[in-house]
This record gives sequence, structure tokens and C-alpha cells, in this order.
Amino acid sequence: MAYMYLSIFESGETGAAEALSIDPASLYRAFEHVTDGRKKKGKRYPLPLLLTLLMLGKLAGETSVNGIVDWIKERQAWLRCHLDWPKRFPTNSTYSEALARCDAQQIVTAIASVLLKARAVEQCGSEPSRLQAHKHKQEEVLTHVAMDGKTLRGTLGHESEGQPSVHLVSLYECQSGIVLTQRAVQSKENEISAAAALVHPALVKGRIISTDAMHTQKKWCACVHAYEGYYLTIVKKNQPQMYQDLVDFFEDPDAEQQEWRSAKSVHKGHGRLEVRELWSSTQMNEWFETEWAGVAQVFRLRRQVKDGDKEREEIVYGLTNLPRKKANASRLLALQQAHWRIENRLHRRRDVTLGEDACQVRMTGAPEALAALNGGVLALMDWLQVPNVASQMRHFCAHPVEALHLLCSKLLR
Repeated sequence: MAYMYLSIFESGETGAAEALSIDPASLYRAFEHVTDGRKKKGKRYPLPLLLTLLMLGKLAGETSVNGIVDWIKERQAWLRCHLDWPKRFPTNSTYSEALARCDAQQIVTAIASVLLKARAVEQCGSEPSRLQAHKHKQEEVLTHVAMDGKTLRGTLGHESEGQPSVHLVSLYECQSGIVLTQRAVQSKENEISAAAALVHPALVKGRIISTDAMHTQKKWCACVHAYEGYYLTIVKKNQPQMYQDLVDFFEDPDAEQQEWRSAKSVHKGHGRLEVRELWSSTQMNEWFETEWAGVAQVFRLRRQVKDGDKEREEIVYGLTNLPRKKANASRLLALQQAHWRIENRLHRRRDVTLGEDACQVRMTGAPEALAALNGGVLALMDWLQVPNVASQMRHFCAHPVEALHLLCSKLLR
């Protein structure tokens, strides 16, 4: 594939011989498709350069914009050489203004498109016929996506209208670690209505979307089913009648249990023993089908955890429009366990490793854009199959050229 020469100047100008070449399939080029909402006078620094520098600093372990500014300042001679940039590098306010004026969802889409294409090319090469065949094959293998919300705690407690609190709802590919889309909950809506806005045919078709009990809503499930997707939801007391129906059904000693299917998993480690058991049934389908579109199975999940001398048990119920031929009891159990990756591998790592909740960038729109970049950093780490993100960040800090190539070249493993 031909390379395009990077120049921060107009396209006709020539840069230094040492300047880095930018691949058309790189994240840098993808950022060129993010709309820059700044006024003409405020565009002294190209938006793709700003987003790339932010991700570069984050890959090197800096968790704040101030830290990134200082990290770049200490390496400005090296960066000028590689990026063909003759001016000073941006200040904190420049980044904040640019982040506030761009579309965070477009950043999410740009990062996801690069990673999804890199994954497809890795499996099929660049031959169009093989890529098309792979696309049809992917439609048969359902992709698991988890949906959940997260509050950016650093945005709480500010009274200014220009510094609103931010709560994001995201769709997260559990296997690849890619955030497919995110949406901020607006002032006059809640997470339920924001989640409904994420249901789009392009994001739903051929995917299994798992949620917690909050999103066990008839309208949401009906939309997912209508768009040829599959829902997998937990039922708690926010749906009191359905919850009681499921409790009565699975605890009925006279139930025809020969139709039920079951699966069990045992996990040991660090002095902790966790046993999960799931029972599924199709006997309640007719009972629920008038209100819950496409319902194909209901299930009961029991979690037993022994941690040292402490023991606890939790029983939850759920439903799905996945038929048994697409998801037996073992598959349902695996999907339920994989759903928590959105908490453990996305939300928790954004908070603990990337310091998202401590971030004090408050200008309207900027926290969402930074969250999109944080998700991109973690998706890149998962692409590289990094076992320890913090350790890899220290490596990138010591070898920043590797991180820069990751952002400016075609993704390769």
C-alpha cells in the first residue's frame, strides 16, 4: 500500500527528510474525518495532530492533559523532527478548546473503523473477494456487545452551565475491546432513553447485546429484535410481575424440568472460589411473547462465591430472543460472564489506569472526547494483546517511537 507523506503544512509543501510517513489506514488519517468545530482563527493546530498527540501521551502513561503537555515539551525536538512541525506545541487550553468543539462520537467511530478494518485485513489480507467472504462468515458468527453506562466523576459537583456532569452509555465489543459507539445522557433524559438512541440497524444486526436489569425494557428489546439483533437481559424487581413469574416458574417443584438445559462453570484463584450455574427453558415463551418481542428462552443464574471464610449466593433471572440453536445453556452462561468485561476491562481500566475519574477537564464536550480517546488507548492495548497496560505504557514512555508508529502506521501485530 502506498504511503502518504506527512506534512502539517499545505499539501504542496515538502517536509524534512526525517519526517514520519503516515499510512492511509492509520489512526492519524482516520482523525482527519473528525469534524473540527473551531472557528478559523482557532485552527493554528490541525485537529488530527492534537488528537494524535493526546493519544501518544496517554500511551506513554500520562493521565492528564497537563501531564501530556509536559511530556511533549520534554520531547519537542524529537517530535518536531518526526512530525515536521516547526512551531511550538499546543498548550493545555488549546487541547481543551479543540476537544470541546469536536464530535466525541466521530472520534469513537474513527478509532473503531481502523481497528475493525485491521482485524479483517489480518484475517483475510487485502483481497476484496476474501474480505467479502469473511463479511458473510462474520454474519453467521454473532458478535457479543455489552451495553452499560458510566459516570465521569471528575465532572460532578460543578454548577456552571458550561461544565455539566457527564454520564456516558457505551456499546463495547467484549472480545476485541472496541467501543463501537457512546452517547452522553442529556439533561432532560435518563440512561434508559439514551440507550434507546444507540439502537441503530448498523450496530444491532448480527450482534448479541447484553445489558443489566435497568435496560430490560419492552420497547428496547422490541427494537433490537426488529433490527435483527439479539438481546440478553437480566430481570429484577424493576419488572415486578415478570420477576415474580420467573421466580414461581423456576422454583415450582412440579415443573417439567426434563425440558430445561443447564450449564456450570467453576473458577478458582487468589483464595476465591466462584461457581456459576445456569438453567434455561423455552416453556415460558408463550407466556411472555405478547409483551416481549421474539422471546426464545428464559433462564435462572445462580452465583456462589467463597472468599476465605465468607460465602455469598446470588440468584438472578433473565430472558433472551436467542434460540437454543444459536445459544445453548453453556453459551448463555459464557455470555453472561463476558458481559462484565465492560466493567472490568473498559470502565475500571479507564478509571484506575488512565485516571479518567480524576480528570478535571470540564468544558462542555471535552470530557466525552477524552473518554473516547481513553477507550481507543485500551482498544489498541487489546489489539496488541498486552497483558499489563500500565507496564506497556512505561515501555512506550521509554520507546515513544513505537507508540508514534502505532498511531501513524497501518496496524500490525
